[in-house]
Amino acid sequence: MTTSASIPTGSEGSIARVDTVTDRLVSANEQYAAAFADPGMDARPVLQVAVVACMDARLDLHAALGLELGDCHTIRNAGGVVTDDVIRSLTISQRALGTRSVVLIHHTGCGLETLTEEFRHDLEMEVGQRPAWAVEAFRDVDQDVRQSMQRVRTSPFLVHTDDVRGFVFDVKTGLLREIDPTV
Repeated sequence: MTTSASIPTGSEGSIARVDTVTDRLVSANEQYAAAFADPGMDARPVLQVAVVACMDARLDLHAALGLELGDCHTIRNAGGVVTDDVIRSLTISQRALGTRSVVLIHHTGCGLETLTEEFRHDLEMEVGQRPAWAVEAFRDVDQDVRQSMQRVRTSPFLVHTDDVRGFVFDVKTGLLREIDPTV
């Protein structure tokens, strides 16, 4: 398996030698843009679906779900938690851009399972200001998916809440396991 960490830099590889990771990304973008052709799409996802998932770098959502460019809206954050900002994005996705389905994806081995709200306290002690946001840590990934489904289904801002499904992605096998919202 090749990861971006294994991409060569310098004269032996196709990416020019750079000083920082951001420089490397910008260089890669220049190569991408050189071969880029406008796909002629607008912002409305072809499949009318929004996927909310964890930001974990091990989740290649498009590959795991068989998605192509333009198929879905993808909203990612730590834990794939349905926060007020996720509701904001889903509201815009549904009301302005035509999505009708919501897929929620958490995963095994999530870093939020190792944190607590004490993380906020520690930050406050370190920087002198308490974060306005909650950590949204959890111990039971299945229950957190259920909670996220419930937050989507009960939001007064969302008009399409009948097709909301939640899953746990296994980072060892690549398989999705659907979560029953009623358990």
